[in-house]
Amino acid sequence: MIDPVYVASGFGVGVLVGMTGVGGGSLMTPLLILLFGIHPATAVGTDLLYAAATKTGGSFVHNWARSIHWRAVLRLAAGSIPASIVTLAFLAWLDLPTGALRSLINSVLSVALLLTALSLVFRKLMIDKLRARMKHYDDATIARATVLLGVVLGVLVSISSVGAGAIGVTALLLLYPQLPMARIVGSDIAHAVPLTLVAGIGHWIMGSTDWQLLGVLLIGSLPGILIGSYCAVRVPETALRLVLAAVLLVVAGKLGSEQWRASTPNVAAATVRAPAPAQGVPVVPVAIGARPAK
Repeated sequence: MIDPVYVASGFGVGVLVGMTGVGGGSLMTPLLILLFGIHPATAVGTDLLYAAATKTGGSFVHNWARSIHWRAVLRLAAGSIPASIVTLAFLAWLDLPTGALRSLINSVLSVALLLTALSLVFRKLMIDKLRARMKHYDDATIARATVLLGVVLGVLVSISSVGAGAIGVTALLLLYPQLPMARIVGSDIAHAVPLTLVAGIGHWIMGSTDWQLLGVLLIGSLPGILIGSYCAVRVPETALRLVLAAVLLVVAGKLGSEQWRASTPNVAAATVRAPAPAQGVPVVPVAIGARPAK
């Protein structure tokens, strides 16, 4: 049965991704966790494959409009793909229990959302301060910095599905100041396709993907991202970016507060001291391995 709420959610997120390059993991993963009650691991795994499918459609539109800087895309992928594989292999090796995995994903997701919101709010300030300096670096230095950025994004995206949007766009604006905004967004979307696909396949192998949910989300998101990509150069994105940042801050605070409330009882239980022996009752030390007296 197709739930229209899921379809509408996919469409709305798809439009935002197409227009700003932001909103895939930043909105869909928290939406699945907070609104629909999906387990964080399943939400991340499903959202990664959802992002791979939706951003493939966006990449075709941006490529048709010649708004992708493929050199930057290849440099990002050179760092992000290996980092994603190593991160997922490490998570599989840890084999965390459900509660610990939920705590890890929620914590990383909260930090990633906070960084995304800050990059949206202070993007112009950072660019004005640092863009002039970046013009003095040679191409080899820019290439190494881009690969390193890819490594950071690969780790963040593999754990939380967040990071390849606003964080990637802001960093690309600093590294490639000569590129217009439309090509920055197009390059970020194009790079997210192989990264989210590899990370999504890894989560699928680990069993954290809901294929039925994925299909329902794609019904709304595929037309949404096509419309958003078409409107990317026609809609003023400043107000939209600030509204999106405010939403992300609220979501990050919600996830962080829930994680804090969930961890507080465990911390309190761990700090409770064992009861002291009753007065007048002798405590007899017993050697390890000694047999009880007959």
